[in-house]
Amino acid sequence: MNKQSGIHYLREHREAASSKPVPAEVSRIRETVVAGLGDLLQGAFDAVDDSLFELANNARSNNEQNRYFEAMREIRIKRKGVERHFQNAVAQLFATPPHAGKLHDESQSQQAASADSLSLVGNDDLEEQVALNAMITKAKAHFQGPLLQLQTRFSQVCPEATEESPVNPMAPEHLCSAFTESIQVLEIQIRERLILLKQFDRYVVSNLGMLLDEANRILIQAGVIPNFRYHGKTGQQHAGSSGSASEQAGQETQTHSRTERVAADSSAVLEQIHQLLALQRANAGIPPRMSDPNVQIVGDRELLNLLSALPTATPSNPGQNLSEGEPVAIDLSAVVEQVLAQVDTREGKKPALDEMDEDLINLVSMLFEFILDDYNLSPPVQVLISRLQIPILKVVIKDKSFFSKSTHPARRLLNSLARAGIGWSKSDDKGRDKLYEKIHSIVQRILEEFDGDISLFETLNADFEQFLAKENRKASLVEQRTRESERGRIKSQKAQETVDRILREKLQRYRLPETVHSILTNGWSRVMFLAYLRDDVEHRWQETVKVVDDLIWCLHPHQEDAERDQWVRVVPGLLKTLRAGLEEVSYNASRLDDMMGSLKHELAEAFRNSQSGGEIQEEPAPAEPPEAEETTSDTSQTEDAAIAEYVAQIDAMEIGGWVEFRLVNGASFRCKLSAIIDEADSFVFVNRMGLKVIEKTRVELAHEMRRGRLTLLEQGALIDRALDAVVGSLRSKTA
Repeated sequence: MNKQSGIHYLREHREAASSKPVPAEVSRIRETVVAGLGDLLQGAFDAVDDSLFELANNARSNNEQNRYFEAMREIRIKRKGVERHFQNAVAQLFATPPHAGKLHDESQSQQAASADSLSLVGNDDLEEQVALNAMITKAKAHFQGPLLQLQTRFSQVCPEATEESPVNPMAPEHLCSAFTESIQVLEIQIRERLILLKQFDRYVVSNLGMLLDEANRILIQAGVIPNFRYHGKTGQQHAGSSGSASEQAGQETQTHSRTERVAADSSAVLEQIHQLLALQRANAGIPPRMSDPNVQIVGDRELLNLLSALPTATPSNPGQNLSEGEPVAIDLSAVVEQVLAQVDTREGKKPALDEMDEDLINLVSMLFEFILDDYNLSPPVQVLISRLQIPILKVVIKDKSFFSKSTHPARRLLNSLARAGIGWSKSDDKGRDKLYEKIHSIVQRILEEFDGDISLFETLNADFEQFLAKENRKASLVEQRTRESERGRIKSQKAQETVDRILREKLQRYRLPETVHSILTNGWSRVMFLAYLRDDVEHRWQETVKVVDDLIWCLHPHQEDAERDQWVRVVPGLLKTLRAGLEEVSYNASRLDDMMGSLKHELAEAFRNSQSGGEIQEEPAPAEPPEAEETTSDTSQTEDAAIAEYVAQIDAMEIGGWVEFRLVNGASFRCKLSAIIDEADSFVFVNRMGLKVIEKTRVELAHEMRRGRLTLLEQGALIDRALDAVVGSLRSKTA
């Protein structure tokens, strides 16, 4: 193994570790990270097992196949030990955090110490080190912002850290070194080791983002530099961890400015809606409320106290499921009128709200009208969200920034619920679905516990985001395996179809001896199949097709001297290539010599102008009547024109987009576009768990959309889409 990788430093650092207690927040992060990395590593090992199994199936020789199977056996036997060792190593990084970049920098300095040092490193170790360095560099570039934030915060809570020497237990170089140390026990060769590192990069290192975000969130909740934000460009380097006070102030100013811009945009939308509603009142001849002497304006606090006494909109049966039945829009204006009737006014004045409060209530009503008509929401989630009309009304009266702040806790929670529920299908079993149970419990808690304290929404949203991160992590691993499996299956299917088509076309033109026909269809077809699959690396596909053409040419009688001279030059190499290819695919060894002997005999007979040589069969396909051909062409053109606009919509679909399919029997299901496999013009869709549910071509999807059986779902933030719809509706009414 490579001695330059920093493994010895990590081991010595642990042995020198003290028993100082770990801060509580660091301990919490350690538990989360160790568990999360353990789950990701399981996915990586599963992918390694699949890769080795596929390589063994496609091996060129028995020795190569046995090598892959032995590697599979070795990894399966020692896998649990490696996983346990890696998790312990990661846990130790939090107990005694190494200084950020020390492992990687030390490794580089050791390699640069002497020009002769490279000669002491074996090719295998050097290849592994290159793979590790590439993995670490890519991760640092991709997660630059979260890594810098986390390093700054860890350096605040770890006493041994200094401004010149910060710490970060989750730095990619430390995690990669912990993994390379853990796989020392595996007795596998460099190719299998590189496969293991590749899957570790794909499943573990590439998914560090969610763990880095969770670690930052925990430290923010603990009050560790809560306002720190990273605004650097990709590849930008920052000197030090926390920087000077002026740098931090500049970063905080940028964050504050960006927040102000977002708030200004939202406030502009709210002001626009207020003006449109005021214009409606003016067109209807309604005088300004404040100028009416017979009206007593009810303040926000008094109105909120009246609304607090309202019962929540729960089903009549306490044990009934909240998502049962149909979503029902509540007339919030009538509700407010009822509570205003309870106000004790002086001098017989009529209680009323000021125009801003009235506009906000109308806006909440229009908001839920949109939600209850929004087809993008799955029906159960739509019903659950409809239960929140009274609580959201209370939120808006208490805190008017609900519409002007995109980061408002209640607004964020509604957006999260809608986004998470987009993949729900009517056929899903609500009684056993964790996501449904979670959304149901959140709505239930709001209905039962909300007493005007907005922090409840913040708590519920944080808990829900953590739940979603865990569920999405599991689904993404399953989806990754599904996607890779489908790509392999479709590529294999296309390879087999291509080989069968080419051989069928070529063999139909000639009357070949049975021996030759058997070699091509039962043996050489396997060589062509593997060559097609590996063509992007080995580029042998055209060579295997040429072998078929050369063999058929050699079996045909040739009278010209030049052709006979060419025959003499081609046949020896052709026979050698045929034998080598058939041996590579483990063709029946006991029959190979007999088959090759028979082939030589047939070639010799063809050379002597024997009639056993292949002759072209003139069997033209019966021509279709001109009328039928024209009719078919016209029909095809008409059909292409009819689906052209739908094909454009299909081409605009993005990976990760959700759609709904409706079956002929009226049932429907929702799924997500997981992969577009161009070689087979195949669109692969998966469900919320990452499992494949359907696969169709571009044209098939266009036809489904034309028939009304495929709908593209919008995934934008629910409240933002609702506000846009409200503005559009108000503009049309006041035009």
